[in-house]
Amino acid sequence: MNIRKIVAVLLIVGGALALAFGGLSYTSTTQKAEIGPIHLNVSEEHRINIPVWAGIAAIVGGVLLLTGLGRR
Repeated sequence: MNIRKIVAVLLIVGGALALAFGGLSYTSTTQKAEIGPIHLNVSEEHRINIPVWAGIAAIVGGVLLLTGLGRR
């Protein structure tokens, strides 16, 4: 399998995942205070939204690469 087909499949899978989940979320932990034996940590959840048009564009781009329609 050549690199072009691998990129096409990754675009299609990534676009489908973006449409299915709508984004990514992750948690970051920061240490706010340390007073003797007491430690205070704060966990924050962050969300990165992926627009629907970006998922659709990734799928269309992957299909075009896979079928060779974008090639002259």
